[in-house]
Amino acid sequence: MKSIKLIIIALISFVLLSIAYYFIFPDVSKLKKQNPKKTSFIGYREEEWQKKGKMIEIKQTWIPFSRISPYLVKAVLIAEDDKFWKHEGFDFEAIEKAVEKDIKQKKFKFGGSTISQQLAKNLYLSPSKNPIRKLKEAILTWRIEKTLSKKRILELYLNVAEWGEGIFGIGAASFHYYGKSASDLSPEEAARLASVLPNPRKYSPTGTSRYVANRSKIIYNIMVKRGIVEPEYEDNPE
Repeated sequence: MKSIKLIIIALISFVLLSIAYYFIFPDVSKLKKQNPKKTSFIGYREEEWQKKGKMIEIKQTWIPFSRISPYLVKAVLIAEDDKFWKHEGFDFEAIEKAVEKDIKQKKFKFGGSTISQQLAKNLYLSPSKNPIRKLKEAILTWRIEKTLSKKRILELYLNVAEWGEGIFGIGAASFHYYGKSASDLSPEEAARLASVLPNPRKYSPTGTSRYVANRSKIIYNIMVKRGIVEPEYEDNPE
């Protein structure tokens, strides 16, 4: 019995120390001026490819926020985190809805992540959805929000987000799918790029998926309703 208790105490201590670590490390303040050379998520993908015997080259080109199409920025916010400028890292309403959905489906997905949470996961963690990993993500998200400006958080996210097999960041994504720089993306292209973010390895912005067509149309129409896009001036409005 004593040995079992000692093992349990050791495990609890390890978990607590592991969680406490993220209150101090990594040094989030460096991100104010430095761009991350390689994210934890990219490392995770590389290990995944190696196990499967795949040789995939990482494509990533860092683009300053000022050189990213405003249409792309708006489209991603609409698709991924419409309350980004107002919340402090967490959208509790979205989290509550996600938990309710998980309970109904008897699954453990923890949806409702904000862009700040996704950035924390991409930079420092893995895609795992276990409670301990989510707690670490919450700590890192809180630290990121306290340390970085909203604009910098968004710039980092748009440059590290996965947009396809081996494609990371909007710089590589815009060139790969549309053969142009991120600053030249049209509203329709922006909407399609934003529409695939939930599952960029399954869906392609330039593919024929009904899901992409429908979701990008919804995003585009919201952009029109908000006055972000004036369709009469677009060559190919949806």
